Amino acid sequence: MILLSAAVALVLGSLVYTLFVRAKDLPEPEPVSPTAHLEERKAQIYDNLRDLQFELRVGKLSEADYQASKLILQKELAQVTAQIEGSGSTSVAPRPEPRPATSNVCPHCGAHFAQPLKFCGECGKPMAEARS
Repeated sequence: MILLSAAVALVLGSLVYTLFVRAKDLPEPEPVSPTAHLEERKAQIYDNLRDLQFELRVGKLSEADYQASKLILQKELAQVTAQIEGSGSTSVAPRPEPRPATSNVCPHCGAHFAQPLKFCGECGKPMAEARS
């Protein structure tokens, strides 16, 4: 009986010693990228876009449904890409404020434009005059 209990103790002791992991023996964990989950989501969106295009080709989707679904996925992709690039916001970046109306008229040739431009669409010169 003593021999049996000594054998059991020896086996249990060797198992505990073998299976016991000390913290200093563990390798350093690989650093997790702060954007890893966003990169995964970006890959999923690209896969969804490919699947959507395939379903259109096969005839499962109408053109209108395809365009609506594609637009939703593209907006989501833009948001994810903006987050990856460091904007940190979940919404689309706000539009810049429009320039004063004087930037819609070329100071060189007098051409009028509906939108403010950096360069004239007629003469190609800068819309804002150089300030000295």
